[in-house]
Amino acid sequence: MNIIVVGCGKIGFSLVSELVSEGHDVTVIDTDSAAVEEITNVFDCMGVCGNGVDCNVLESAGAKEAELIIAVTASDELNMLCCFLAREMGTKNTVARIRNPEYNGDSLAFMRHKLQLSMAINPEQLMAQELYNILKIPSAFQVDYFARRNLEMIEVRLKADSPLCGKKLSKIREKQKEEFLIAAVLRAGKVIIPDGSFELQEGDVISIAAAPGDMQRLLKDLRLLKKQARNIMIVGGSKTAYYLAKKLLESGNDVRIIEKDIERCVALSELLPKSAIIIHGDGSNRELLLEEGMRSLDAFLCLTNFDEKNILTSLFVSKQEVPTVISKVNKTELADVAESLGLDYTVSAKAITTEIILRYTRALGNSRGSAVETLYKIMDGKAEALEFKATADSPVRGIPLKELPIKLGLLIVGIIREGKKVIIPKGDDMILEGDSVIVLSAEHRLNDLSDIMR
Repeated sequence: MNIIVVGCGKIGFSLVSELVSEGHDVTVIDTDSAAVEEITNVFDCMGVCGNGVDCNVLESAGAKEAELIIAVTASDELNMLCCFLAREMGTKNTVARIRNPEYNGDSLAFMRHKLQLSMAINPEQLMAQELYNILKIPSAFQVDYFARRNLEMIEVRLKADSPLCGKKLSKIREKQKEEFLIAAVLRAGKVIIPDGSFELQEGDVISIAAAPGDMQRLLKDLRLLKKQARNIMIVGGSKTAYYLAKKLLESGNDVRIIEKDIERCVALSELLPKSAIIIHGDGSNRELLLEEGMRSLDAFLCLTNFDEKNILTSLFVSKQEVPTVISKVNKTELADVAESLGLDYTVSAKAITTEIILRYTRALGNSRGSAVETLYKIMDGKAEALEFKATADSPVRGIPLKELPIKLGLLIVGIIREGKKVIIPKGDDMILEGDSVIVLSAEHRLNDLSDIMR
């Protein structure tokens, strides 16, 4: 597809990287000539220096023929106007990053309709939802949902004292009543799709798929279930902190936010319910953290705009035996450093936003019917978990899975039938019309359910 990306910041850079790797023809627009030059030097894409709401600039970037424009500048208003103008010029589909909390709910729906936006995306809100999911299952450092939350996939790192270490998968399955699948293992930076003879080791990251009820019982039986977080502290009064605190307070959690900027403290106290405790101070100050009861916390989140500060503060807190410590880290290289230092939980708005838009572009590029409905990057970004809807003419329909010529590096993780029945598939199971099918891919890019076949 011909795709225009407006804005060469962190998210724009990440998007271009993924879109170019998937074979799309990409043109970038930015007012910063140095940013345009850098991104065009790194990736095989075209660049136009200028304002994304200038019709001449849009025309130079190919807006009349483009199939998709993605506006991810720092300005919500510019993103919306850019998409509107591109649509008027002939661009078929438009995606705008809209971050301001005031542009949500009814007002956002109204603007999407009037501006003919195909998609409005809020990275901070998406990250808040991901953090909320982790806090609800604190044993996992990634939680993904499929088929309207009827199937969960979580990632867990095995500690030295885990009862799973040294056990073969077949033996683990034999002892458990729950229906589940250990779908993938990340070991030494390599993704493995294991068979029953595979033996787990300390340090492995395992991806488990199960229905929500089975997942909770399984984690408890395997001694992987931590106490659900109730008493939570957030450092940094960002938009993400606001969205997350709002959800947590609505769920009955105790939430404290530490923020350096007094004006932001006042704004948060007005936006959030009175049960929220807003503290004016430096969240990296160790004495302040101790004074505010850090050692009694169930979870601590460092969500400032400074990756290094987030990592260092989180490392200090993790040494105080706080059960769940989460750090916002946008730079990929720093996320790797954080992991090597022992931090289990890092999140990135950039990565989450890229996933959502990548899913959308995959669906747009599909013309055969069973397009990508859900897509997550898993296993440290080295694999994908995708959800498809099986159609009446799907070539995989009605054939026992053991007889399907499935490509190497793929695994059918789950089948959801009639919107609610979860099937952890075995060889005799079949895919039927209307099923939601979850596929894990460690080696292949999938656009359609039929792509799983050799």
